Amino acid sequence: MNKLTTALLATSLVASAALAEGTVLAQKTDGDVTKLTPTSSAWEYVKGTTIHLYPQTTVTMNDKKANALNKNAKAKEARVKAIYDGKNIAFLLEWPDGTKSVQQGYRSDVYGDGFAVQLPVNYKDPKKLPYIGMGSEGRPVIIHLQKAVQPIYEPNGNGNVGDQQNVLSKNKFGKDIEAYNEKVSKLAVKDYQRSFISEGFRSMTEIKDGSEKFSADMSYGNNTWKGTVIRPLKDSYLNLKGSFPVAFAAWDGSKLNRDGLKLLSSWIPVKLVGQSGGDKLVAELTAPVKGDAQNGKNLVMQNGCIGCHYIPGMSAPGYMAPGLANIGGYATAAYLRESIVDPNAVVVPGYNRNAHPNTPWYNEVDGKRQSTMPPYPLDDKSLDDMVAYLKTLKSEVK
Repeated sequence: MNKLTTALLATSLVASAALAEGTVLAQKTDGDVTKLTPTSSAWEYVKGTTIHLYPQTTVTMNDKKANALNKNAKAKEARVKAIYDGKNIAFLLEWPDGTKSVQQGYRSDVYGDGFAVQLPVNYKDPKKLPYIGMGSEGRPVIIHLQKAVQPIYEPNGNGNVGDQQNVLSKNKFGKDIEAYNEKVSKLAVKDYQRSFISEGFRSMTEIKDGSEKFSADMSYGNNTWKGTVIRPLKDSYLNLKGSFPVAFAAWDGSKLNRDGLKLLSSWIPVKLVGQSGGDKLVAELTAPVKGDAQNGKNLVMQNGCIGCHYIPGMSAPGYMAPGLANIGGYATAAYLRESIVDPNAVVVPGYNRNAHPNTPWYNEVDGKRQSTMPPYPLDDKSLDDMVAYLKTLKSEVK
């Protein structure tokens, strides 16, 4: 039994009844969480939280085959665990995947499985969290991305992808191939993990200056992926304390998932066991939805929402506005409410305006995006009812 496992056994969790269902409990340990892997025995002693990952359907990809493969995609049930040691926090995400897909460096039509952990830079106001799809203007997020990749040789072992080579490009046979493969095993880029800061689609920028000290790993077995992300609680971008939001994403390479074509959770509260603070955030993210969903559906139809937004079972022209097929799965109630009364607060910028210039989602005014959707200053009950209905828009959990 290693030191971390022993430390976890000696540590008591706060009573789970004291926290709302759906909250991730980050257990405190005296051990070093930076040593954890996806298969470390220490995870067996950590309480898990069930979450759901929904197909992100806000924007349709320009890929006919990928769109067909994901047309009837279902949500997936996943498990999250977290441990922190006072300086660093470790997350474990477990999600089902019937096929192990690995990115191959010499193939442009093969995509690897992967996952990401997203954290908001500022979460002081739980009603104004960043847009769940890679943040939003003025509301940045940090994203840690890990993909399953095939080892790729590059000459110096420092990740200079511009100098990548593979065995198919070598005029070698027999023992020469064996010698080359041995060299690959020593100098291969065996991992793909990146950190980004983002304020929405097309703004995601990789952090390359070393200021984000994190590690990630993936392990596959029994038709399940296990992935870990370990990072400091505090650095130049984030200061995680008390309770804070986190979101998770997963990509299925067998369905040509990449970029925005993925499964995505909503914002989920994390409670650092033994620390105070963040009660309002936990309450906001776990509060049951109030309102009359049936009346909300009527209001959605009466106010013309289906004239632009795609909602399953209702008609709307393509590309007129962000699709709402799974919005209830990954959007918070506060975000939906804000989007109705103040569409300019968060403008989803993942749309190519040049492709459909006659139906723009937004216009540029003095360099700032302005939504073409008008604000709807409804009374509180009507807003509650509409939000209650929109929260029902999510696919079945597989």
